[in-house]
Amino acid sequence: MGSIIMITGLNLYIFNQYLEYLIAINIQKHPDLILNSVKDYQLKLERAKNQAIENISNDLMKNPVDFIGDSPTLGSQDKKIILVEFSDFQCPFCARAHNNISKFMQKNGNEVTFVYKHLPLVNIHKEAMPAALASWAAGKQGKFWEFHKALFENQDKLEDALYVKIAQQLNLDLKKFDKDRKSNAAKDAIKKDITLAEKLNISSTPYFLFNGRPMSGVISSQILENTLRQVKNN
Repeated sequence: MGSIIMITGLNLYIFNQYLEYLIAINIQKHPDLILNSVKDYQLKLERAKNQAIENISNDLMKNPVDFIGDSPTLGSQDKKIILVEFSDFQCPFCARAHNNISKFMQKNGNEVTFVYKHLPLVNIHKEAMPAALASWAAGKQGKFWEFHKALFENQDKLEDALYVKIAQQLNLDLKKFDKDRKSNAAKDAIKKDITLAEKLNISSTPYFLFNGRPMSGVISSQILENTLRQVKNN
């Protein structure tokens, strides 16, 4: 019985090698088939992403209160013109975008609602999640935006000592701050934002939805102004 298994195994190995050889030859003879298959797959992914964005964007405009949830907001409370950002406190591009958003909101905060959604890229930024949790805890004491600003201004120093220092400077209840940032509620809140980003197939930061219009990368304040005009004219 053992010899039969060995022969069968050998035959299977030879068959697999021959199959790989045939596939390689076919690829060499018809590279266009492989290229077309890859293009078709990429197109399907792009269509799926666009459909997901459209569905969620419709939810944003139809049910802004539900979409925003407990996320921090800045500016107008009318929620008629909404700018949503998915961001990571350790992302250098997010820090640059933060400056542009700040200028934009200083000028347009009376009519635009800015919403912050957490998307810590934990695979490349080890402090992204701790910073997000700390900012959430600061928000429980009404200081999210102050903490948010301090994190971006000290992005090169992100660590636990900095989070405590900022909390002290903002006169937070340190015992509550420490308890909140380590709580399951904090983790669940961040996870909820991450899940939403996954539904939108967002894999990089910063990423924006301006009244449902997707925008990514470091968006200049001028582009934001132009988009606002387009939104208002629709």
